[in-house]
Amino acid sequence: MTHSRQEKIEALGRVIDVLERLRVECPWDRVQTNLSLRPNTIEEVYELADALMADDDTNIRKELGDVLLHVLFYSKIGEEKGAFDIVDVCDALNSKLIFRHPHVFGQVQADDAETVVKNWEQLKLKEKGGNKTVLAGVPATLPALVKAFRIQEKASHVGFDWDKPEEVWDKVKEELSEFESEAKNMNADKMEEEMGDVFFALVNAARLYGITPENALERTNRKFTRRFNYLEQKVNESGRNLKDLTLREMDAIWEEAKLSE
Repeated sequence: MTHSRQEKIEALGRVIDVLERLRVECPWDRVQTNLSLRPNTIEEVYELADALMADDDTNIRKELGDVLLHVLFYSKIGEEKGAFDIVDVCDALNSKLIFRHPHVFGQVQADDAETVVKNWEQLKLKEKGGNKTVLAGVPATLPALVKAFRIQEKASHVGFDWDKPEEVWDKVKEELSEFESEAKNMNADKMEEEMGDVFFALVNAARLYGITPENALERTNRKFTRRFNYLEQKVNESGRNLKDLTLREMDAIWEEAKLSE
């Protein structure tokens, strides 16, 4: 289903009208602040991420609405403080999009997505109020796996990268070897440091092969959960307890789970 531009504008206006009434008349909405809403916003973004991972259009639509509500809510709070409103948010976004797309709105040539991304990072360093350093735009509170990927992406856009994807495997092997050496010494602090280096190198490998590590790991998380639930269900149906099974017995049911998929 598609809607006209006017219908889209009117729909957004209705949501703004409802939110403004809630902000005045609802005891809960009336007392919310940026900090009180923050945990809910994080939860909503994760719920959207779940829907995206499942490619569930119905829930994607629902969760997008929840995220949009939070964008409008923060804008309303900004308006009440006299700092900004939704128009300022939209205007700033519009200006940023135009500035960062000179290949569309200007004379810059960019024939592929990779060139666009590289130009994007350079433009972010140049724009007024933009990032002052290459890695400045990486949020400190990002989950470590996502943060590692973004750090590596940004570094690669200024040329700090391998020439060929296969070259990364020497780094992975090097980091694994260093971890193994520390593991022999059972130095907990050094082991943690070297394991971090192993993870970082593997994230780099994923990036170089066009894989988003967060998505890859989440697929494996879900696969493991699905198979372990199968194992647990089968054991419960037999009247036994998981703790009573040998590893070989559990492996046999695990193989059943794999074959059942």
